[in-house]
Amino acid sequence: MGQIRKTGVIGAGVMGSGIAAHLANAGLDVVLLDVEAATAAAAVTKQLKAGGFMDAAFAERVVTGSVSSDMPMLSDADLIIEAVAERLDVKQGLYGRIEAVRKPGSIVSSNTSTIPLSALVEGLPEGFAADFLVTHFFNPPRTMPLLELVAGPRTRPEALETIRDFGDRVLGKSVVVCRDTPGFIANRVGNYWMAAAVNEAIALGLDVEVADAAISKPFGIPKTGIFGLMDLVGIDLMSMVLRSLHDALPPSDPMQDYPVEPALLARMVGEKRLGRKSGAGFVKLSADRKSREVTDLVTGAYRPQKKVESDALDAAKGDARALMQHDGAAGRYASAVMEKALAYAARVTPEIADGPDAVDTAMRGGYGWAKGPFELIDQLGAGWLVARLEKRGVPVPDFLAKAAAAGGFYAIENGARTCLLPDGTRRKVAQADGVITLAAVQLASKPVEDWGTARLWDLGDGIACFEIRSKMNTFGAPVLDALEATLARVQQSFKGLVIGSDAPLFSAGADIRVFLETVETSGPAAFGASIDRGHRLFKAVKYAPFPVVGAAAGLAFGGGCELLLHCRAIQAHAELTIGLVEPRIGVVPGWGGCKEMLLRFAEGHASAKGPVAPALAAFGVIAPAKVSSSAFEARRLGFLRPTDGITMNRDRLLADAKAKALALAEDYAPPAPPSLTLSGPSGASALRNVLDTEAMAGRLTAHDLVVGEALASVLTGGPDADPARPVDEDAVTALERAAFIALLGEPATLERIRHMLATGKPLRN
Repeated sequence: MGQIRKTGVIGAGVMGSGIAAHLANAGLDVVLLDVEAATAAAAVTKQLKAGGFMDAAFAERVVTGSVSSDMPMLSDADLIIEAVAERLDVKQGLYGRIEAVRKPGSIVSSNTSTIPLSALVEGLPEGFAADFLVTHFFNPPRTMPLLELVAGPRTRPEALETIRDFGDRVLGKSVVVCRDTPGFIANRVGNYWMAAAVNEAIALGLDVEVADAAISKPFGIPKTGIFGLMDLVGIDLMSMVLRSLHDALPPSDPMQDYPVEPALLARMVGEKRLGRKSGAGFVKLSADRKSREVTDLVTGAYRPQKKVESDALDAAKGDARALMQHDGAAGRYASAVMEKALAYAARVTPEIADGPDAVDTAMRGGYGWAKGPFELIDQLGAGWLVARLEKRGVPVPDFLAKAAAAGGFYAIENGARTCLLPDGTRRKVAQADGVITLAAVQLASKPVEDWGTARLWDLGDGIACFEIRSKMNTFGAPVLDALEATLARVQQSFKGLVIGSDAPLFSAGADIRVFLETVETSGPAAFGASIDRGHRLFKAVKYAPFPVVGAAAGLAFGGGCELLLHCRAIQAHAELTIGLVEPRIGVVPGWGGCKEMLLRFAEGHASAKGPVAPALAAFGVIAPAKVSSSAFEARRLGFLRPTDGITMNRDRLLADAKAKALALAEDYAPPAPPSLTLSGPSGASALRNVLDTEAMAGRLTAHDLVVGEALASVLTGGPDADPARPVDEDAVTALERAAFIALLGEPATLERIRHMLATGKPLRN
């Protein structure tokens, strides 16, 4: 396989510029061209504002220019992605210009979502067609995990494999190879679901609120539902895509049962009610901007948004099958939409994909479904769905009938997950080489230990994995008990430990409900034992005689962040959100977070500026409770060291963390205990100056100042600290403990905790 180092993107619209930004996120040099160079430059600025870059500095990797003057800039590109308007004549005209400048063997792709690859390469030179394929990204390219690839009979196999591996490992995508059929996989199935959902809701005269509630949470579909999704994507764009599918599909396809553009959608497009991008779609803000209004599906006019009231939804209690069986309006709607959509997926899969697992992956990654259509069918029962379709007089697809006879699409065989294929045979569910998931480990083995709220797994090669399973992966006494037992077991039986899981988050930290209950029943001092235990355990993690690697993904707040800071190394998913957020609830980090951040900043350039600099740097991150928007920003904020790893593909995180643990395990020795030089009163004065400046600017509340004063004292060692007398780690954790308990006794802190528990949002008091 060839290596891709330099890339080009032609077309600086929303998709093209988003793809360029994500290529830059992956560390690649990018040339972004549009008709006008100024358009391309402006697109980079828009991506900076929209969050397309994982770090603002990555925008410097993108060089912009114009198609008319700067095509030679693509002459050394290894991959050139075309992302221009969905017009065949425009695309083919551009391909001739690309062919004139590209180097031999470079790969060219189109980000088309509607035009078949066969049409794109028709009449083009054999050499160009051999290097050409479709790379269909989803919007926004940074965060949507799906990448659909389409190769033609003339495409070099090496080109397909290069982009498949590149999309997986470098860009971090769930890569699905599709057949060259209209809409490929996700949009073929997803757009039929959307067409059914919109038209059935209009036919029933359903409230938008009820429709969105009915086909979202009960089925593991994002809470936007159908009309929220239409507003997000753009009603005009959806109309265009649906029209394209209608034109491309045969008359026998069930998509043709629905109008190309329902009258209501045509009216909304004509009135420029296009969704979020126009400020008004199915939902909009009221004139006074204090409330929301929604479109009445009968009249087309706006009315005030109202609370969802549905007997069917209330009775079903989130159960999809119970909802579909209910005779209420929401139940009839959910049944009509989902029965047809699931049957459609079964009908078209033999045409569009190599198996149901590809379709499920596409719908999870492209539409955000928690389960793909075939996983949903298995959840509902394939036989149950067949009976429902037969009762309605809907033709049962042959593939679905085979699944009903086989007991479902998926099965566990010999410790592996298998799927049924349209020809009636079975194969293992597709998974990229080198991926480790605890779900797969669980199928093939039993946990080494199972404490309920946590489990210990054997990942092989002498590496264990500690999996937290509490709500939000929070730390309560049972999880701490399990961690303590894990450290002892790993020392006996393994040579390294990974802390991580398949869950969408690492840990939300300590359970703050326990904070409140402890203070209310026994007073703040009673929490001291919990602080002491956390300090002991996290210190044991840090100085374990084996390497501990934190596999950090999703969210790592408070105690979750502190646990990672004590790991010998961190392997972070690129989209890591991490922070010491304790000031938001009125306390300071209590399990070594202050100490570890001081050490991190003392290791870097700040140490050359004296003992005040590390304290100022740590204060600048902890006091405002800064949270990273990516692992790259986490590194800049000091949560990750330069030696910590970043994994682009979430599916590869555990494997990369295991590899890091194995590399460290050879001749491993725990770190030597450090000493800290604390700046004392002079440093505290510098930190108070920061507080005073922020307070004068109106950015701090009264209790922010109280918490800030306490944090400043911890980071500088208190009134008795002397820069000439370095201290050990325990001295700083003792300061943390005292400050935490004192703040826990503040009424304003308890108000913040109660408010966070009640609303999920911080209180500024």
